Amino acid sequence: MADSGEKTEKATSKKRRDERKKGHVALSKDIVTVASIMIMFFSLRLWFPVMYRHISAFFESFIDHAAVYNEISTPLITSVYREAVILLVIVVVPLLFVSMLITVVSTGLQTKFLFSQDALKPKLSKLNPISGFKRMVSLKSFVELVKNMIKITIMVAIVYNFVVGRIMDLSRTPFMELHQSAAYILESVIWLVVAICIVFVCIAALDLVYQRWDYEKKIRMSKHEVKEEYKQLEGDPKVKARIRETQRKFAMSRMMQAVPTADVVIKNPTHYAVALKYDVEQNVAPVVVAKGQDELALRIIKVAEENDVFVTENVPLAQALYAGVDLNREISAEFYDMVAEVLALLYKMQNKTI
Repeated sequence: MADSGEKTEKATSKKRRDERKKGHVALSKDIVTVASIMIMFFSLRLWFPVMYRHISAFFESFIDHAAVYNEISTPLITSVYREAVILLVIVVVPLLFVSMLITVVSTGLQTKFLFSQDALKPKLSKLNPISGFKRMVSLKSFVELVKNMIKITIMVAIVYNFVVGRIMDLSRTPFMELHQSAAYILESVIWLVVAICIVFVCIAALDLVYQRWDYEKKIRMSKHEVKEEYKQLEGDPKVKARIRETQRKFAMSRMMQAVPTADVVIKNPTHYAVALKYDVEQNVAPVVVAKGQDELALRIIKVAEENDVFVTENVPLAQALYAGVDLNREISAEFYDMVAEVLALLYKMQNKTI
């Protein structure tokens, strides 16, 4: 019992479903971050010509307004404000939409688009300082700290090498045309981001493996929990055994009640007993209404004798009927001849005809 509390067993399907309902799934935030950075910068690269065109048009319009209007007025402010809002919608909103879409898709692919209301409910346990301290000194927090230090170190190294390698070209950008310098800086930044993302993709892949391993470790179950869950799903074995015993006794009681209605009981002589009933109008062949072995066979014979049911001894036939015919089923054709001889003897004694 001392080992029953150790979480050594893999989580069952029910445990996984319950944890999923609570919003507990394996999720790597690094995957989301890397996907967002990469796709956002490539989107920015594709969207930059449109941004540049609209921003240039806005400033040209602003300069035109300054040349026309000698003083600041309400129509001027309204016009500039309207154009600024339109510029903001055109330039920023598509990128915001892409950013939200990336976050949703990259998270959904990991969680199979899980939405859990339980995860949105406030939990007072999160306000417990002791629980918060335990989370701070946990293995997961240590792994996150090491991972962040590695990422910062790599990022600093890449940025340093990038600046040192392009410092001469970057120093010439103030003397270029505005669109040329902007395009060069954007291309350089995108190259820098790609270099960082290549490394971060590897880190994110390792983080995903770790997050899944940590999740599997968290949802492990003890042997006692597995047994309790099995009882909940399948029912308590003791209760099921009592139910089966009750059903067996009820079936036996009904079977014993059918013995007095039988036409003949074939015995072996004490090890087997099979009671047959033949209703010409309802059945094609005789039906086994009761059968038993050893003690139950003796009870069938006793009830039959008490109710004047014909009892005859036929060792091979009794054994064959017991093994080959189910309860409340008609006998098969292979037994017709032997059973017919028994019934013929019975009908002869009762002055009946088959």
